[in-house]
Amino acid sequence: MSKEVNYSDYLQLDKILHAQEMESLKHGVNAHDEMLFIIIHQSYELWFKQIIFEIDSIAGIMTKPEVNDKSSDLQVVVHRLNRIVVILKMLVNKIDVLETMTPMDFLDFRDYLRPASGFQSWQFKIVEAKLGLKFEERYGQQYYISQLRDEQVKMIKTVESSKTLLELVNSWLERFPVFDNEAYWKNYKSVAPLVKGIHPFWNDYRHIYEQGLAEGEKQNAAGLKEIISGAGDAAFSNKAKRSALFILLYRHYPLLHLPFLLLNNLLETDEQLSTWRFRHVNMVHRMIGARTGTGGSTGKDYLHGALQKHYIYKDLLALNSFLADRRRLPVLSAELESALRFG
Repeated sequence: MSKEVNYSDYLQLDKILHAQEMESLKHGVNAHDEMLFIIIHQSYELWFKQIIFEIDSIAGIMTKPEVNDKSSDLQVVVHRLNRIVVILKMLVNKIDVLETMTPMDFLDFRDYLRPASGFQSWQFKIVEAKLGLKFEERYGQQYYISQLRDEQVKMIKTVESSKTLLELVNSWLERFPVFDNEAYWKNYKSVAPLVKGIHPFWNDYRHIYEQGLAEGEKQNAAGLKEIISGAGDAAFSNKAKRSALFILLYRHYPLLHLPFLLLNNLLETDEQLSTWRFRHVNMVHRMIGARTGTGGSTGKDYLHGALQKHYIYKDLLALNSFLADRRRLPVLSAELESALRFG
């Protein structure tokens, strides 16, 4: 018979509840808010661990040669992506608790922390890398791993050389079956003159989209043309972006509901990370003004730079510029409509 599980032992509470060592006390100072500071950041790291765990599980599914949109695979991916979004929302809200600490409260123990810094959170860097943030896209490349230990740098480099969630989603979108199945298009009725080398649907869609542009939006036509027929060198291939755009346009069909939620959760992940950075910038500005961070970074200036540059799924977000009124969308063939309704 197995041993009974005890709540405290299962959660290893002795380790967790004795893991808060206040640096101020080591210097004979009782800086009350340092306990809050420690617990908030420890909880952040625990949640980063959970996010990494979820991303790895999602990647395991997305690595399959074929992710069946009618199977439970996609449902699991969407569910776990949504969990990541909910966790990130919670992490944003934790800043409310941290902001109950005033600048003077922080100064009671800040100098004792040097050179420790949130910039040394290797788990957060791994989260960003696993989601798809490349080294060359990072703000402050010259010192983004400069304060980490060798084993932490090695872990990050290993992640950066592996398939990211962005790349796996790109491959999934490229395998999207709608445009490679000729049976779906043999009875499709084009409304615009056919152009050689362009799929009839996209030829029609481009025509409809351009007709609906206001005078100040005409430049968007070139962007859509690039997606439809250009080679492209962005994170998501043009083939993947065409699939994603089709999903966004026809998400009301049952078969496209989960793919739409997947894409939407990726955008929500980016938004929550951006919101967290924005709140962090404002909090740091409030706490230390124009002073440098404890780790030697430029403080709020670095955080502001990262806020502006570290959007991971910006290619997907840009597709919203190329949406047309659903009442004017091309009419799909009966064969494709039947397939999108699960037959």
